[in-house]
Amino acid sequence: MATTACSTALLGGAGARLPVRAAAAPRSVLLPRRNFSPLGLQDTPRLSLLRAKASSDDTSAASGDELVDDLKAKWDAVENKSTVLTYAGGAIVAVWFSSVIVGAINSLPLLPKIMELVGLGYSGWFVYRYLLFKERREELADDVESLKKSIAGTEAE
Repeated sequence: MATTACSTALLGGAGARLPVRAAAAPRSVLLPRRNFSPLGLQDTPRLSLLRAKASSDDTSAASGDELVDDLKAKWDAVENKSTVLTYAGGAIVAVWFSSVIVGAINSLPLLPKIMELVGLGYSGWFVYRYLLFKERREELADDVESLKKSIAGTEAE
């Protein structure tokens, strides 16, 4: 049996000794071994757990083909393709720029909490204004319908 100076001193002399294991525990028992992947893939779920069931329902394939055909027809009907691509590019840049702005605001120490309070206050006002009473819910539904009609261009002027 091996002893340590600490166990001998604690028990008051050389006569009382605590048994201590001579061999240290293997490293794998003390610390879990981790395989570090440069992409961080060690914690991803295995794909073998996912299962898909094939079916003979052809409606999904037909609707996908209809969607592609509809998009092709609409693209062919567009006269100014360069304008559409410019607007699409501008929309992508606007989303990226707003993401940069939100990230900059989020890095300031107190401003994110203030923005959370503003959002919470606006949400509370919206619930009180539009969702709490039946008449106001109907008003909100009418406003949404008129907005959808004005966006689609079907509203009579």
